[in-house]
Amino acid sequence: MLGLDLSTGVDGVVEKIEKLPIDLFAETLQSILVHLQDQNRAVDLIEACDQFQRVGINLDQKAVQDIIKLMTYYFRLAAKSNLSADVLVSKVTECSSKWSKPTLQLVHQLWTEHGALLHAHQEVLTMASIGQLVDIQWKLGMAVSSDTCRSLNSPFISVLMKIADTSGEMSYKSFEMTVQQFQNFYRQFKEMASVLETV
Repeated sequence: MLGLDLSTGVDGVVEKIEKLPIDLFAETLQSILVHLQDQNRAVDLIEACDQFQRVGINLDQKAVQDIIKLMTYYFRLAAKSNLSADVLVSKVTECSSKWSKPTLQLVHQLWTEHGALLHAHQEVLTMASIGQLVDIQWKLGMAVSSDTCRSLNSPFISVLMKIADTSGEMSYKSFEMTVQQFQNFYRQFKEMASVLETV
């Protein structure tokens, strides 16, 4: 689910979180919240490791990455589900009993301050989710029977598009076109290409 090292599990990650000074954990959570608001900026793992080492916390990159993954998961879950700070804290404690009260209070406080904004941002992302064309395949066929072809033995173009949605999940869309529809489709793509050349 989270891509965490199963040998340590959630409890192991929480134990590492509890070794962090509360202000350092707050900075880490802030950078995660900024990342979730601005999907183009990732949490800088190297910078986070350096920050930890500057204050004497020696965690390897994998451990720091697990902390970031765990908290990103919880914040993303809360944003998508529009969870209150109280419900988020109860979700966090369901997976591990190793959380300290100050750490949970920090999570509660930051979600109270940023939760509504992140939920609104998540709603916008959901409404404006635009997939990315990964691959397009086509083949020329001959119609034996069809609703759109007027006569049998008419050529048609079959198109299969592979599209990645905003979460990275792949979907496939297929359609068929008559030769005339394909020629119109081709002209429109040629128009788009000529416009792109002027940009």
